[in-house]
Amino acid sequence: RALPGVPRGRLYTIIMAAAASAAADGAEEPGMEAEAQELPLGCGGEGGSPAAGRSPEGEERRDPPQASVSNGGDAEGGKELVELKVIWNKNKYDVKFCLDSTGAELKQKIHSLTGLPPAMQKVMFKGLLPEEKTLREIKVTNGAKIMVVGSTINDVLAVNTPKEAAQQEVKAEENKKEPLCRQKQHRKVLDKGKPDDVMPSVKGVQERLPTVPLSGMYNKSGGKVRLTFKLEQDQLWIGTKERTEKLPMGSIKNVVSEPIEGHEDYHMMAFQLGPTEASYYWVYWVPTQYVDAIKDTVLGKWQYF
Repeated sequence: RALPGVPRGRLYTIIMAAAASAAADGAEEPGMEAEAQELPLGCGGEGGSPAAGRSPEGEERRDPPQASVSNGGDAEGGKELVELKVIWNKNKYDVKFCLDSTGAELKQKIHSLTGLPPAMQKVMFKGLLPEEKTLREIKVTNGAKIMVVGSTINDVLAVNTPKEAAQQEVKAEENKKEPLCRQKQHRKVLDKGKPDDVMPSVKGVQERLPTVPLSGMYNKSGGKVRLTFKLEQDQLWIGTKERTEKLPMGSIKNVVSEPIEGHEDYHMMAFQLGPTEASYYWVYWVPTQYVDAIKDTVLGKWQYF
């Protein structure tokens, strides 16, 4: 409708300008803003916006965790680890150790596990483990077996009295007692007399063990017995008609002997197989020239090197 004093054409121009201005300042259609936020910026290229890290519901979107890469196992503090199986004294230890650590450092680790001082360790991996090289340099891989040989200080201190000292103690005790060959338990064997097929003796002479078994002797029950020394196997074989006992030299605690009265060129001898005298295995009519060689062989004098 016409306004007083305003021409009709001018009035039309004012109305159209006002309508255009209202259209420019008006709100967008419902849902347009939300739709724009659902499309994260930079999905296919560079750039981004606060909306790019959110889910369609407006919740924060979490990126999937990225797996770490290691050639030798787990890593701690950026160090590459390798899994080892340390074997010592029938014990097995599963160890994760830095691949760039040296053999000397591995010995320290073994010390913490076993109590075995590094200086007393012999560590084997494809030969003796070099202390100055790293595990990577000697090509240690996951699951490698590390063999350790050695005794702890406590083990060394706990070793029983040396066999020679024990033998001297036994001799001292025997000197206080009645001679063995007069005791009733031995007389019943000795009274049978010297066996016809016993090996000849040489009094006043010490000889090495013969290459053949010592035979023709008696045991405590009066049966024939022979002694075979298997040096390559570190065993003493005690054979009778019924069976042969194969004894490791290290299992024999002591060896005692005494000349037989009236036949001093022969000895009666006992091998201690257990902790007490009740475990003695007696052998009678041992030629005297072999007595010292038997003791030295069984008690290990020739085993040190």
